[in-house]
Amino acid sequence: MNNTLKKYGLTEKIELESKQYNDLSLARVIEQQRNMYKVISAEGELNAKVSGKFEYQSDSQDGFPAVGDWVMVSIIDDTQAIIHNILKRKSLMKRSSSGSQKSGQVIVANVDYILICMSLNENFNVRRIERYLTVVWDSGATPVIVLTKSDLCQDLEEKMLELEEVSLGTDIVVCSAENNEGFENLDKYTVAGKTVALVGSSGVGKSTLINHLIGKAVLTTKTIRADDGKGRHTTTHRQMLPVPNGGVVIDTPGMRELKIFTGNLSKTFDDIEELAGQCKFRNCTHTNEPGCAIKAAIEVGDLDPDRFKSYQKLQHEMSYNGLNSKQLENEKINRLFGSKKEMKAHIKKYRKMGKR
Repeated sequence: MNNTLKKYGLTEKIELESKQYNDLSLARVIEQQRNMYKVISAEGELNAKVSGKFEYQSDSQDGFPAVGDWVMVSIIDDTQAIIHNILKRKSLMKRSSSGSQKSGQVIVANVDYILICMSLNENFNVRRIERYLTVVWDSGATPVIVLTKSDLCQDLEEKMLELEEVSLGTDIVVCSAENNEGFENLDKYTVAGKTVALVGSSGVGKSTLINHLIGKAVLTTKTIRADDGKGRHTTTHRQMLPVPNGGVVIDTPGMRELKIFTGNLSKTFDDIEELAGQCKFRNCTHTNEPGCAIKAAIEVGDLDPDRFKSYQKLQHEMSYNGLNSKQLENEKINRLFGSKKEMKAHIKKYRKMGKR
């Protein structure tokens, strides 16, 4: 097994799959900037682009390579390669974005752990954590919540209590670059053969975390202002970097908002779905029906109403993805009125009231 590729996570399973492509070389995508890629092969780093045939046959955005992908390439010279195939992915994190509603936009591929980074200042938001967990659980990777800038937090215990209800067994790491605390708890995720990706909003300290994991300042960071806790993030593209103890880490640009394309609500909200199974009626809408277990749980304080609203919001958002404009219009009408027929009945009713 090639030592260079082994350092970037090569396993016997991946190597065996690559053997079916006799005339091509195995490589891993370590950087992406729009349609240009940088890959690592047994021969070293190469600039790469997809072949014309590959581009023609790819009918969706997630059919193109992403950082973390293992690919088969033809090497042109010491600096250039052409990507012809993507090997089977073991995990895939993607989000919804304008222009790619039918397939979603790939964030990272073949990742073992995804560190959901959030700073303990005004960036802290439990509802955002639920959103990230829903996407990450669906990706096939394992989520880890990383809370940064603990030195700026005066109510850490309260915030940890808020997270208890939504984290549902997910590992939580609290750290501070200012006090150099908590970073050692991240080392267990970046072991040999494992790939870790960091996601989160701009300025939460992802580059600082990566610099710690690598053991030197390979990514540029800027000091935050103590008065507002706002960070300055310089990452503009996705890139993979090797970690001294054998793993690799992927840095991603900060996301202002993570729009869900597909997600695992059952894993993130298993408490709510368990309650829904206890409702008197199987098709309970959890609004006015008698014997609703969710309404009962909210009334006695066992379920946070904001958590249930978050669940409904994400559920609705996921149901809209992949629809064309006409389907989207019909779906929204169905949610409001039940059907177009009922909508027309509502309109007719209000017109009659207006004539009185």
